[in-house]
Amino acid sequence: MSSPTKQAKTRWDLGGGDLDRLLEEAKASRGESLWNDSWRRLKRNRPALWSLYFLAAFALISVLAPLLPLRSPVVVNTSLGAQSPAFAWGDGQYLEDVPLEEEITDRHLQDTYWDLSFMDKALVHLRVGIFGRWQTGHWLGTDHLGRDLLSRLVWGSRTSILVALAAALCSLLIGVIYGAFSGLAGGRIDNLMMRIVDVLYSIPFIFVVIFLITLISDNRALLEDKLGLDREKVFYLVIGAIYWLTMARVVRGQVLSLKNSEFIEASRVMGASTTRILFQHIVPNVLSIVVVYLTLTIPSVMLFEAFLSFLGLGIEPPKVSWGTVAADAATAINPLRIFWWMIVFLSLAMGSALLALNILGDGLRDALDPRMRGKD
Repeated sequence: MSSPTKQAKTRWDLGGGDLDRLLEEAKASRGESLWNDSWRRLKRNRPALWSLYFLAAFALISVLAPLLPLRSPVVVNTSLGAQSPAFAWGDGQYLEDVPLEEEITDRHLQDTYWDLSFMDKALVHLRVGIFGRWQTGHWLGTDHLGRDLLSRLVWGSRTSILVALAAALCSLLIGVIYGAFSGLAGGRIDNLMMRIVDVLYSIPFIFVVIFLITLISDNRALLEDKLGLDREKVFYLVIGAIYWLTMARVVRGQVLSLKNSEFIEASRVMGASTTRILFQHIVPNVLSIVVVYLTLTIPSVMLFEAFLSFLGLGIEPPKVSWGTVAADAATAINPLRIFWWMIVFLSLAMGSALLALNILGDGLRDALDPRMRGKD
């Protein structure tokens, strides 16, 4: 009978081929972070991946709207009226009211657009330097006032994105911290904080929006001069103040399921403060739920903004949003003639963006599910 030492030596005496095979298996089974594993599974979800690419291109076009050779979204040409889509490449004229021998200045841009930001002015000047006076034709037609529909849809998408980002930022900063602290504190503090959320939920926010917009209109000069608050900023703040409430509840529910976990108890035993536990242990573990919820919230925010702008409670002319474009389309519809392009292209723009956001949200929900980690 062979000795135990000889058996152990024989068991671990591997040949070169066996050693290489084991090394390859070790490399193939390397540890993978949650985010890398989630990205790998998201790439396997073709609809979600193409939705992500579409939304990235959509956001890039919206941000670079001043750089694109589009017509002004606010220039009225009543003599042209509502024209159906024409696929002419362009007419070579940038500003119809500026003579060819005259240089385009900031005054012309101010008359053609509105009070643009510094970055938008810089992009418009760059656009003039690249394309000169050339601009696109009326590829998607015009509305009843002769304004280019393609330009209004592109510029209007910027407003939808800004409102969605404002609501997402408020949900992220206020909702996550509020809900995480409430769930971690527990007891009377948790009960009090959730009752505050219930009270805010009971407020009909459409009436709050009407009240604030009326207040801004009556005291516009005072608020703008003293506090720097205009109607658009208040509109963004109100939208953001609505959507953090649900985020707080979602995060609180996740924290309640994590607060008694072993790693939280270990942190308490080691003397970690509540703030340290909150920001270093709790919040990183709920980020996956937060990301999924944000992608599903943004479509609701965009629809809410379009609804308020459609009612005249949102973005003020001459600025453009999808809601104002929808309101113009509604006024242009009559029993004698239906300007189909004003409805179809707006519906396609809004529908494709909202559909892509929902598909991406479903894909992120599956990709970030911890129960699916390590599975294809």
